[in-house]
Amino acid sequence: MDPLTAEVVDLIGTIVARYYQEYDAAAAAHRLTGAQARVLALLSTGPMPMRQIAQRLKCEPSNVTGIVDRLEAQGLAERRADPADRRVKLAAATEHGRDTAARLRSSLDFAREPLAALSVGERTTLRDLLERMLGGDAAQDPASPAAG
Repeated sequence: MDPLTAEVVDLIGTIVARYYQEYDAAAAAHRLTGAQARVLALLSTGPMPMRQIAQRLKCEPSNVTGIVDRLEAQGLAERRADPADRRVKLAAATEHGRDTAARLRSSLDFAREPLAALSVGERTTLRDLLERMLGGDAAQDPASPAAG
């Protein structure tokens, strides 16, 4: 790896670490774990089959079952039958869950000031470069506040 690429990789790693640190702290302020907050962010966009949640989070379906159980216990999510296939269970955010996801997202300050210091053109270029790096996967990142 050339030195410039190594430096970029290190900077991306630092950004990711800071993002998760703040995301987990924001989740804790809402009495959620980071994983619960990420599932809630996904569900706030609409009902989703449990298996799809697991695929998006890149984890085992049994983990998602436990997370959704805990979200249900807090009144943030519910399970419902899929109208297209009653054998499939969908997880969905309740109104309280959608409100919580919105409050959590708005409480994230990570990079707000550093990004605000960039011009609209610079932010657009940064976004476009990041999307290009991710290919078509950018919109499917459940950990991203943009996803929820």
